[in-house]
Amino acid sequence: MPEIIALIVGGLALVVAAVAGLYLWPIRRRELRVAPAHPLDFDTATRAAKAIIAAEAADPEVRPESRSRLLSHGSRTGKVVLLLHGYTLAPDQYDGLAEEFFDRGYNVWIPRAPQHGTVDRRAHHRVEAGELRTYAAQALAVAAGLGDEVGVVGISGGAVLAAGLAQVPGNVVRHLLLLSPFFGPDPRQAPAFAVKPLIVLYGRRILPDRVTSRGYSLSAVAQYLTIARSLPNPPRRTGLRTAAVVISPLDGVVDRIAAVTVPRRIADANAIPLQVRTLPQVLGVGHNILNLAALGAEGSELRRLYIALYEGETAQDGVSSGRE
Repeated sequence: MPEIIALIVGGLALVVAAVAGLYLWPIRRRELRVAPAHPLDFDTATRAAKAIIAAEAADPEVRPESRSRLLSHGSRTGKVVLLLHGYTLAPDQYDGLAEEFFDRGYNVWIPRAPQHGTVDRRAHHRVEAGELRTYAAQALAVAAGLGDEVGVVGISGGAVLAAGLAQVPGNVVRHLLLLSPFFGPDPRQAPAFAVKPLIVLYGRRILPDRVTSRGYSLSAVAQYLTIARSLPNPPRRTGLRTAAVVISPLDGVVDRIAAVTVPRRIADANAIPLQVRTLPQVLGVGHNILNLAALGAEGSELRRLYIALYEGETAQDGVSSGRE
């Protein structure tokens, strides 16, 4: 009997130690860094964007509708916006909003994230935090060469990358709009105490990958969460001029509290207000709040609202709002 008790106690001790180890295991705090050190001029930035687009056009693994997109007025403009799409999606997610920005005089750069938009619909399962960081930094370097005042819009996982870019030293990003930002999962999907073990076990691929009913790879999701956990804490003052967040009450993917508290801290560090909009539930829009085609005129109004928030305007539109 004493030997059996010892085995049980020993087994419980191993379980406790393993669990404690997960919580104590440090998450790498590599930050987004923008390269090159010297800003690109318009011609160089344009050539870089066109080279990326041409390489994708020549790659049979990249779906034609998912290629990177450049909307250019042919010369450097006063305003340029970088649009970062969400996890599992591609640049065509910004159809409509990109045109709205372009029609307002912006040069627009919409790069395709690594492992996304391919004929292999499971390729995004293999995405890594390091390549996402590199992708975001290179995307901002190109965007900064296309215009004078640079801003970033990101949705879902792309919003995590956008927030990281807004925290890069050097006063590069002036405007930040986060749509359904994925700083953490909806607590109904993964409670807060489970997030770090998820990041460690699946993010470092210690456990075999699992795919959710939405087609999300836990290993890939953990890469975005790793980046979210690597944001500077406390946030830096970087010269950001406007910051806004839009969320949906029907979003079952993101932690809607974190979706506001994280950018609020960034806004506070830059001594600016954070504008927050919650879409009306009656619209029926879930996590992908860029999926507006079925809304007709209301969809067009929402796209205009997004741009107004990006530019720092306080729109009067009947949508739930707040200045935090």
